[in-house]
Amino acid sequence: MTILRVAVDAPLDTLFDYLAPAAGPLPAPGTRVRVPFGRRRPVGLVMEHAATSDLSPERLKPVLEALDEEPLFDPTLLQLLTWTARYYHEPPGSVAAAALPAPLRQGKPLPEPPTRVSARGPAPEEMTRRAPRQAALLDLLAAGPRRTDDPELPAGWRATAARLVARGLVDMEPEPAAASWDMATPGPQLNAAQEQAVAEVLASLGSFSARLLFGVTGSGKTEVYLTAAAECLRRGLQVLVLVPEIGLTPQLVERFSARLGVPVATLHSGLGASARLAAWADARSGRAAVVIGTRSAAFVPLARPGLIVVDEEHDPSLRQHEGLRYSGRDLAVMRASLSAIPVVLGSATPSLESLRHAGEGRYALARLPERPGAARHPTVRLVDLRRHPAGEGLSGPLLQAMTRHLDSAGQVLLFLNRRGFAPALFCASCGWSADCRHCDARYTWHRRAGRLRCHHCGHEMGVPSACPDCGADLRPAGEGTERLEEALARRFPGVALARIDRDSTRRRGAVDRILDDVRDGRTRILVGTQMMAKGHDFPGVTLVGVINADQGLFGTDFRASERLAQTLVQVAGRAGRADRPGEVLVQTSYPEHPLLQRLLEGGYEAFAEATLEERRAAGWPPYSHLALLRADASQPQRAMAFLAALRGTVEFPQGVTVLGPAPAPMEKSGGRWRAQLLLQSAARPGLHGALDACLRAAPELAESKGVRWFVEVDPQDLF
Repeated sequence: MTILRVAVDAPLDTLFDYLAPAAGPLPAPGTRVRVPFGRRRPVGLVMEHAATSDLSPERLKPVLEALDEEPLFDPTLLQLLTWTARYYHEPPGSVAAAALPAPLRQGKPLPEPPTRVSARGPAPEEMTRRAPRQAALLDLLAAGPRRTDDPELPAGWRATAARLVARGLVDMEPEPAAASWDMATPGPQLNAAQEQAVAEVLASLGSFSARLLFGVTGSGKTEVYLTAAAECLRRGLQVLVLVPEIGLTPQLVERFSARLGVPVATLHSGLGASARLAAWADARSGRAAVVIGTRSAAFVPLARPGLIVVDEEHDPSLRQHEGLRYSGRDLAVMRASLSAIPVVLGSATPSLESLRHAGEGRYALARLPERPGAARHPTVRLVDLRRHPAGEGLSGPLLQAMTRHLDSAGQVLLFLNRRGFAPALFCASCGWSADCRHCDARYTWHRRAGRLRCHHCGHEMGVPSACPDCGADLRPAGEGTERLEEALARRFPGVALARIDRDSTRRRGAVDRILDDVRDGRTRILVGTQMMAKGHDFPGVTLVGVINADQGLFGTDFRASERLAQTLVQVAGRAGRADRPGEVLVQTSYPEHPLLQRLLEGGYEAFAEATLEERRAAGWPPYSHLALLRADASQPQRAMAFLAALRGTVEFPQGVTVLGPAPAPMEKSGGRWRAQLLLQSAARPGLHGALDACLRAAPELAESKGVRWFVEVDPQDLF
């Protein structure tokens, strides 16, 4: 008797044992099955076979239905799912569900392989007059075969194609999976550092290696990715590229498609369910040569994996903060290890964890210290706001520099990581402020929408016409991108400007349109949040202005300085990327702050070295390991009482330091009161043992009633 051990999406940290179906072949590990589970009939994933079960034979039930003839996941990916569940202390069913596209979780079949439509030749001349639709389709296909899911095919093309097939002018056949892709066009001449980085990556093909590509902004990291990818494809191997946010890096997708000349599948949350499933199936079958996706693409199956690239490896967006909480970067490294393939982690501002790994030899290190060609590093200056007060966020030196660069046909990029018109609305007479009723936070005033919005819980309301307490006028405090945009329109009339933030880019295609206008030179001034700092190449930008560098100087999180340094360096790197020199002005009220001075004098590397030494002395990551047990409840003190009881119940292993319980820095969020317990250890085994003990004890506590809790391993935010 063979037992099927099945991962079912349920809040239980175990696999569930079932018997094989009464008829048909034995479902292999990696296939989906429908199973009886209480009153439900969910879809589960077979993880392994076993000869025995802890349950008595009469309690075992057979699966209701086998849904796949072949495994969706190979043994290596099943290992990755198992490791993910164990490392992040998540139920294996939750991990399996996160790795499957929504239609497959619902039990729907894999899509049929796409059909390729090709023409046997161009349209005859007489067809242009008699059947213009057929002629247009035939001419389109004559330029190259198209897949049936190609969005560029005209509406109603299927009926037209059927008539052309009947006339013997068009062929329709299943899209094959190529054995190799040797279609790359030559790129620019690589410099010595780039050539060495590529050679080291190619030398490690077929075996595991983790390589940190530490290159200054504009140093040509993408050219290294492309050159290495081209050789992988020539050998018939697929390439997986993880990016922080696919909607913000359209240039990367365009460059891979244009240079490599191969099918590129994209995977991200902006796709519809069917499009996402089609891309997933293309990757699994080997029809897609390159897969570019966000963090969840770390789970996508590949027929012939050859190389994994993690671009902007430091970016917090590679971390999933809801549901299954994991790091896409760390999963990529583990997957490469299990698959025996190389992984390249690229960044101009690497995380301190990756820098420590490189310094201790666990990662190889490749440096790109210079920009290629005539491009040079921009000059950086601090603007002391104590000497040059800013009006609506704009100081005199910044305005003068903007005028100078605009007059010389340059473009200007202004960075302010705060959207809306103003981050606060208050009464100067009595001190009333517009505070969110659900959070320990203020509403942000979005003047164009006429709304007050909380950027933490999402609640919004109308704007009062006067102070609710005393009837006096209300005033905005501080600047957001909306206010900055209005101020610039008044100061630079007739100069085309654009704003890029979450509000201005809600509509589909808005990001692409704005960025195209910037790259084409139609937009002269670009205002935006950190969305602009992620991998964009603006050749015409010669001046970058940082409106307020002080937002992260005094943060409560020990990673605040690291994130601020990364953001400042990334934003500054948008200037002077072509042959014109770049200039960066950073407005601050604390120009003598050590962080700013280190960046100014030694760049990111000097900052990182000093910060790593501080972390070592304090015992903070990457020289220790953290886990958070977070709890929240609808009533004050309930979460604190639960965590206090848990700490008093669990016997923590030696070497594990327990901090708390303590209220979260923002105690009330979304109408619930939050608290947390922080676990710290120099060794991972003790930390994971402590988490296991906590998760066993928590459900048994009387104080757990009405409390929600979860564990986050390697948390990036202590909020």
